[in-house]
Amino acid sequence: MAEEVKVFGVWASPYSRRVELALKLKGVPYEYIEEDLSNKSPLLLKYNPIHEKVPVLLHNGKPIVESILILEYIDKTWKGYPILPEDPYERAMARFWSKFMDEKCMPAIWEACWIDEKEQEAFEHLKTLENALKGKFFGGETIGLVDIACNWLAFWVGVIQEVSEREVVNAEKFPILCKWIEEFINSSPVKESLPPRENLLAFFRARREFFSASVSASK
Repeated sequence: MAEEVKVFGVWASPYSRRVELALKLKGVPYEYIEEDLSNKSPLLLKYNPIHEKVPVLLHNGKPIVESILILEYIDKTWKGYPILPEDPYERAMARFWSKFMDEKCMPAIWEACWIDEKEQEAFEHLKTLENALKGKFFGGETIGLVDIACNWLAFWVGVIQEVSEREVVNAEKFPILCKWIEEFINSSPVKESLPPRENLLAFFRARREFFSASVSASK
């Protein structure tokens, strides 16, 4: 009997794309279901009733939510390509840096793309992240958990910077990170799991005033 693997996501969401990339790296076939978060489907509400958001991985009828938890589940469930290291310390560090990306880097970079006064905080977090990059990827010579968690930095940030006309991340400030970005987004599995850049540009341009106003209101 064939496995049932479904991903409920949104095309522009870096969190959804994390899950798709992990499944592609593992070579796991899946069905993708696009959600409209302004009109959430009954299935999304059924499978993620607490947060009511994407992504949701449905494996043989069992839902798993929260992108980093889904990545760990994928790594444990399907053998082959390792997403997390085997060494317990290295696994803990991968979880730490993934959490650092989501809880510290992403909010600071997002705000810095719209507000000048926020740039220093983003700079400090990005330097910390850059200092953690010791190899070709955060996972060493292959893409791992931290690389996947940093997909927003690799692809989405460049689009947001173009829309906001603020350059928070560049090769002069962060040469090591920018080299990683080039390696990461040019990897074949990553290319297959990224949204079309022009579509993403249009998405953020259409919402530019809303994003700018919402960030300013939160100061």
